[in-house]
Amino acid sequence: MFFIHLFARTGSGILLAMTFDRYVAICNPLRYASVLTNARVVVMGLSAVLRRFALTLVLPLLLQTALLHYGSSVVLFTFGLDSALSFIFYVFIFQSVLAIASRGECLKTLNTCVSHILAVLIFHVPMVSVSLVHRFGAGLPHAVHILMSIIYLFVPLMLNPIIYSIKTKEICRSVGSQLMT
Repeated sequence: MFFIHLFARTGSGILLAMTFDRYVAICNPLRYASVLTNARVVVMGLSAVLRRFALTLVLPLLLQTALLHYGSSVVLFTFGLDSALSFIFYVFIFQSVLAIASRGECLKTLNTCVSHILAVLIFHVPMVSVSLVHRFGAGLPHAVHILMSIIYLFVPLMLNPIIYSIKTKEICRSVGSQLMT
């Protein structure tokens, strides 16, 4: 259970790092190489993993003390903070993109963010939903809790490759040719 929680929820920090990458690439393209150095990327990845490790490490200890609000606090702290920061970065990105004079260039720039926005949504929406059902859905049938857990664990894993591969022209052509036959 420890590793399931650790690796499943580390994705939130990784998605935040990816949002920062999009922000720098669109809003400060000339400074991209100097802002996102290899060392900085490693620090962002390690901080995402270490933050989750520290928050998940406490869970086995809490099983004996039954602190029920810890889980809600962790969800609010990690996912709430990551979601808020991602939202702020995308506000800056949209402001920068809307300042572009050409409509074609504006759409092309927004197109680079669509996959990432969808990935963020399919990661955060099921997590928030399963947390709300667990916290406030005591009267719901057991099947609802099971269904929400399945959606939380499997939907992001199944849809991420699809979302990112749809934008690859070779894959689109291959799928299109397979559908035509």
